[in-house]
Amino acid sequence: MNQQAYESGKRAYQGADWLAAVTYLGDAKGPGEVSGEVDHLRGNAYMKLGQFEAAANAYEEALADESYGRRGALSCNRGRALLAAGRAQDAVSALTQAVSDPEYRTPYKAYSALGSAYERLGDIRNAGIAYRAAAIDESNPAPAVALSSLGSCFLRLGRSVDAVEAYRTALDFTTPLENQSKIWCDLGLAYVAANRMAEAVDAFTHATADGTFQLSPEAQASYDAARKAVSSINGRRPSDTDALLAAAGYGGGYDPLDPLGESGELMPSPEDTGFFSVTEEDIVQQDKAERKIRRKHRHTGLKIFIVILLLLLIAVGGAAFAYTRGYGWPTQQAVAEQLFQAKSDGTDLSSLLASGLSSTQTQEISDSLPVGADVEISGCDRSMDSSTVYATATLANGGTQDYTIEMVRDGIGWKVSSVIVSFLSQDNASVTTD
Repeated sequence: MNQQAYESGKRAYQGADWLAAVTYLGDAKGPGEVSGEVDHLRGNAYMKLGQFEAAANAYEEALADESYGRRGALSCNRGRALLAAGRAQDAVSALTQAVSDPEYRTPYKAYSALGSAYERLGDIRNAGIAYRAAAIDESNPAPAVALSSLGSCFLRLGRSVDAVEAYRTALDFTTPLENQSKIWCDLGLAYVAANRMAEAVDAFTHATADGTFQLSPEAQASYDAARKAVSSINGRRPSDTDALLAAAGYGGGYDPLDPLGESGELMPSPEDTGFFSVTEEDIVQQDKAERKIRRKHRHTGLKIFIVILLLLLIAVGGAAFAYTRGYGWPTQQAVAEQLFQAKSDGTDLSSLLASGLSSTQTQEISDSLPVGADVEISGCDRSMDSSTVYATATLANGGTQDYTIEMVRDGIGWKVSSVIVSFLSQDNASVTTD
């Protein structure tokens, strides 16, 4: 080895003179000579110069030096260089070798690059697997980046609920000094995809709070749609019975305390109910005639009975439709709140739990619940036979804890089958490079 050229190359490298570094380090080796250290530095300098193919070749030469070791770091750097050069498939091979090295101490770097390579190839599923591996790697000081990428993969796979959890976890791993606006924006898009509009509005509001983050046209359109949906919902907050009828497609418009319209309000259009074939004009004329009779005889009992019967028929049909859509009484949210309240009160939980659970499973559910916590239900995924409720508990001794509560159908109501606690505990630190 030309020691003088090697020393000159190292000084140039340390002084960030990348062109001089590759020149001197290239002269340091003799013909046929291998030196992992020289080629490793030379590859890094080529990367700084943006000469990615040359960098990949230098890392490959460094791997030929068996005595040098560091195969995980070299394979990771080679994979990054190949990815930057547009050779995604070759990058996957190199990065796979990197994560298979048991002595490589920072595999999250290779997993993150591997996720990018799979995305370039259109393999979103494997990209998500790689990002998840990067996020849970204990050596990763800042998993929020990988978690955000994982959330993006979930959205592209149509798994909006999983995307929500990935983005929320990413926010947990950022610090107040980091810019969270992009993550809040992505979380808003995930909430819209999950049809959780109120939470979407809150997320987009956080994203734009400081006035420095500009929403993309897609995000702005989603924000506007979420605000419109929330405004429509807030305009009329239905009772649980109204919710069942609305889910079945039957709108409001009648007053159950004044079914005959004595206050001047008209009943719903008969064409909308599907139970009548007469026109609205016929109904109005008939109503006038009946008013004359009522003024003379005040015999309204039969008319009230008929109206109530029709309303019951509508309610039964609506309830059957709502049943298939995952609605019931008591609601999933009410059962979840009762579960936490029963734990705080020290009362028996068995009336809220699904039949068939063993005593061990019952005890595990009881042990997972906090005492004296304030609980907020953040979402609910419904189907006819099962539902998932997402809850956040503000603990009595401070802090919050997320819970995923699985439920199964019990008649027209719901019973708890399992409670899953989300534990998140990793320290943040600065990112290092190989």
